[in-house]
Amino acid sequence: MTVIASPTKVTQTNQGNFLDTPQLASGVTRFWLIRHALVEQNARLSLYGTLDVPLCPDSLIAQRPMYEALAARLPKKANWLVSPLSRTRCTAEAIQDAGYGTAQLTVEPALIEQDLGAWQGMAHHELPDHLHLAPHPFWSVSASECPPNGESMIDVCARVGRGLDRLAEAYAGQDVVAVSHGGAIRAALAHALRIHAETALHFSIQNLSLTILERLEEGWRVVTVNELPGI
Repeated sequence: MTVIASPTKVTQTNQGNFLDTPQLASGVTRFWLIRHALVEQNARLSLYGTLDVPLCPDSLIAQRPMYEALAARLPKKANWLVSPLSRTRCTAEAIQDAGYGTAQLTVEPALIEQDLGAWQGMAHHELPDHLHLAPHPFWSVSASECPPNGESMIDVCARVGRGLDRLAEAYAGQDVVAVSHGGAIRAALAHALRIHAETALHFSIQNLSLTILERLEEGWRVVTVNELPGI
């Protein structure tokens, strides 16, 4: 038996949910995850993790077209979340200033970057002497490596996963724009796809990229990953 939903809702059949139209259906719990903009040059010389480092002022100017593209791409009636770090708030404000309009920003601690503990602020070339496991080819540390007084990427995946499930209930049927971090967005993908953190670290999540996840009754669905605005 085929059930046809109203035009503003997801169309369901006995074969499941499909994305067959150019537009995303309304009434779906949908997360628009954006990695913050590029941080300033000196900060990039070391492991900054959860340190509150500033954005690169030159990139804010040069990448204005990307902010404008994001402002046009994002849903207009969305709830906005940022992590506790200023680089996500400043990125969100830049997108809103580029044409989206003002929207309230709510701080969500679950979306913060991996805490590298005692290794934060350490120069990249010094890190290998402190590792117990070989680093991941696309991340500073193995997913199982836990820095002193910090958290492993496995821990991050668990934290972000719990947060996403909670937020999906709190914002059921609504759009959520969340400006977050590369590690946290990879963790969100690990949760949605039910894959190991080590596997999720193979995803490329570039600055200002957009990743869209949906929470349907059947489970999590990945709509797009690392979509670069205006490219």
